[in-house]
Amino acid sequence: MIQITPHIRIMVATRPVDFRKGIDGLGAVCRQVLKSDPFTGTVFVFVNKSRTALRLLVYDGQGFWLCHKRLSRGRFTWNFKRSGLAARELQQLIWNVDPGQMSAARDFRPLGNSDS
Repeated sequence: MIQITPHIRIMVATRPVDFRKGIDGLGAVCRQVLKSDPFTGTVFVFVNKSRTALRLLVYDGQGFWLCHKRLSRGRFTWNFKRSGLAARELQQLIWNVDPGQMSAARDFRPLGNSDS
């Protein structure tokens, strides 16, 4: 099972990827383009050229998960200009929510000592 938590590292390929690539091809993109090891447990996010589908690649310690979501209508409107995402941003991306139109709670931060 894949759990997306605030502690997990998420990397996004900022350029579209050929979705004829499978796990091995996307793993090569992780190593060569994103300069990251696909075996680290990082969630890697890819979008196709037409922006109608996205793929997530993650290694869970036993093998790879390759998740694919294709929209029945419309395109992913997410701005793929930066390579890192927070967990809540990935959830918004998966649900194709425009981040500028959504208000959400801030990311988790530890609370200080309550005795002060």
